Amino acid sequence: MIDLTRTPKLIAFFLPQFYPIPENDVWWGKGFTEWTNVTKARAQYKGHCQPRRPADLGFYDLRVPEVREAQAELARIHGIHGFCYHYYWFDRRRVLERPLNDVLESGHPEFPFCICWANESWSRRWDGSENDILIAQNYKEGFAERFAEDAVRYLEDPRYIRVGNRPLLVVYRLDQIPNPRQVVDTWRQFFRNEGIGEVFLAAVECFGISNPIRFGFDAAIELPPHNATWAEKRRIDPLWRRRVKSLDPEFSGLLRDYRKAVQARVAVKPTDYPLFRGVVPSWDNTARSGRRALIYHHASPENYQKWLTAVLNSAADF
Repeated sequence: MIDLTRTPKLIAFFLPQFYPIPENDVWWGKGFTEWTNVTKARAQYKGHCQPRRPADLGFYDLRVPEVREAQAELARIHGIHGFCYHYYWFDRRRVLERPLNDVLESGHPEFPFCICWANESWSRRWDGSENDILIAQNYKEGFAERFAEDAVRYLEDPRYIRVGNRPLLVVYRLDQIPNPRQVVDTWRQFFRNEGIGEVFLAAVECFGISNPIRFGFDAAIELPPHNATWAEKRRIDPLWRRRVKSLDPEFSGLLRDYRKAVQARVAVKPTDYPLFRGVVPSWDNTARSGRRALIYHHASPENYQKWLTAVLNSAADF
């Protein structure tokens, strides 16, 4: 049962890579979108749910206003408070920016949103070439001010998600930002000067980062499976091979038990710093990684319900 006396707000991370852009045309082929990967996915074992076809909205194109409206309505019906758009900013260069820009300029859909700076370089990791950089994420002198100058227009929007009265700004790879405390100070002062006031800064707990408060942030965010515990992590071994029928003999990825993930995450003890809990209904990046994929086996609506219910009941009030 969910305690209805508390009102946690659910925010879904929003991946905007569902429309063609010139860069992806060059790197991956004309007309490439994330749907290209989806359609090429193949099952790695008997009962593996791949390829996964889209349901309610079909193979949508995020350039279409009606699609964005339908997404917001679908989210609203299912209790989602807002979207957190992945924000791809590479020091004066943006990619995959059109959906969010259209949302800002048109005023529609009337649905809350915020941004997460996805501040890592793009490489060809999908085809195994992680050292082949497509767009480098550089942190040249003055980048903090330039980022804030680009982002401020979104924070000014009345639909922008706030914690209390403070706009929520999320950073994905805090571990890669040089002098993060100085960057935080720069952002806070910039937004004060622009009339935004105090911002609420949150960092994703991943790549060795926990308790970002020590860097001047206000909270941390769980983003499974990044913060998987040792109990959840299990590489393919003989035991798993006996349990999973007809596993592709060339599979070299990771296979984890979703049920153990639920148990581990539900058992996480309260932190001494503000932490936004995170859940995933499943995880399976076979579409991108093929035989090198990370797959949560035994993901089901029932197991997801257990995880979500536990997190909702433990959600902290801010």
